Amino acid sequence: MSNVTRRSGGRSARQALRAAPLTKDIRPIRAGMEGGKYKPLSDADVLRIHHAALDALETIGLADAPPSGVEVMTQAGAILGDDGRLRFPRALVEDMLAKAAKSVTLFSRDGKHDLDVGGNRVHYGTAGAAVHIVDPAGNEYRECTLQDLHDAAKITQQLDNIHFFQRPMVCRDIPDNFEMDQNTLYGACSGTTKHIGSSFTDPSFMPGLFEIIYDMAGGEDKYRERPFISNSNCFVVPPMKFATESCETMEACIRGGMPVLLLSAGMAGATAPSTIAGAIVQAVAECLAGIVYVNAIKPGHPAIFGTWPFGLDLRTGAMTVGSGEQALLTAGCSQMHKFYGIPGGAAAGASDSKMPDMQAGWEQMCSSVMAGLSGLNMVYEAAGMHASLLGFCHESLILGDDLIGQSLRCVRGIEVSDETMALDQMAQVCMGGPGHYLGTDQTLGRMQSDHVYPRLGDRTSPKEWVEIGKPNLVANATKFKEEILAKPSDVKFDPILDMALREKYSIHLNLI
Repeated sequence: MSNVTRRSGGRSARQALRAAPLTKDIRPIRAGMEGGKYKPLSDADVLRIHHAALDALETIGLADAPPSGVEVMTQAGAILGDDGRLRFPRALVEDMLAKAAKSVTLFSRDGKHDLDVGGNRVHYGTAGAAVHIVDPAGNEYRECTLQDLHDAAKITQQLDNIHFFQRPMVCRDIPDNFEMDQNTLYGACSGTTKHIGSSFTDPSFMPGLFEIIYDMAGGEDKYRERPFISNSNCFVVPPMKFATESCETMEACIRGGMPVLLLSAGMAGATAPSTIAGAIVQAVAECLAGIVYVNAIKPGHPAIFGTWPFGLDLRTGAMTVGSGEQALLTAGCSQMHKFYGIPGGAAAGASDSKMPDMQAGWEQMCSSVMAGLSGLNMVYEAAGMHASLLGFCHESLILGDDLIGQSLRCVRGIEVSDETMALDQMAQVCMGGPGHYLGTDQTLGRMQSDHVYPRLGDRTSPKEWVEIGKPNLVANATKFKEEILAKPSDVKFDPILDMALREKYSIHLNLI
């Protein structure tokens, strides 16, 4: 009986140790872990893609730049043809790459979740423009609301492996687009202090949007010092055309001190070549044009090289964000970011499945791991996204935290040292020892720093599973969601600031 007591006490102690929050110095995974070991492209492949992208920029160029963009890029050395297309000499592209920011800090509102973006440092977060919320309990879809957006931000604040909150859905309950953009910023910032990314729909909105941003920051100078909101900017309409209004919005963002994500989202087989290599070439060419654009306005302005080519099911025309081809597109783009030595981002971790089911699991994990191993700096749409980007699921956001945790453990890789090879342990255990490693000082000493334990993933035996009531993964995620949402936001604005914001702006969100 005494032996049972000792074992039970030890097990309880280990369970308590695992349940306690880990300090940053012993966490096995964290934001900004170094990837980059997986390289789907050979060095020769990278060079061929690079030269093909330069050829495309020099001979095909891009159409539909706004007059302001034409002016600034031609002054820098771009050539406006009689056909209205801007073409970019190789020397101009290389010059602007030399001026481009080699790393970018994406600031958080509280200073605790700042992201150092560049090199092979990997960060996972949300993104997208889903128009529906996924309801797993009812197996249904409904339109997204501002409350849903705020709830997603509030949940993200509690998830260690979701490193930033890029707006993942469109607030369909606010018909006025300007008010929707303002409320998107308020709803996100009142839910999380992590870095916020958002898209804006009209350049004429930017003065009013910067007004509320500066007010939330406590002044323009404070925002410019620590810009905790960035702009996700679809500055091109593939294939090889500038998006005029988005470009004008981007120019306003640069003037206002806001980091930008230069986002090229071609569809392989529709608005980009159907081959993986061809889709990467076009995305790289379009984003290189963006690098010229940004650095012609302000050299070194913080910009993310956002190659986001998506896969397409050529049988049906449906997007295939959960396919192996998508995983390769993203990993290949990541390798090109490393070649240019500039911060980059792409999409991974989304699913074509309509619900958080087995299909969603295999699709999300495939591209999530490959993106991380490739060293992708910013992994967008990495949690919560379903139905080929049309649906967002709070439960899947929570489950994505566990999934990304395992992805990050793969990114961390295998440490080989005298200590980790453990020859001394083998000798102690095998020669006169207990014959197993359970409970050794070395095992207990590294159980937290080496291993990632899922929050909701179930590792019990079938017998234990029955004894604890046969827990259901999605149902447990719903329960966890409800526990978070039942409490007031930990990071909502100071009451005086919040009152001032509500008096000055049309805020649609009621906070508990």
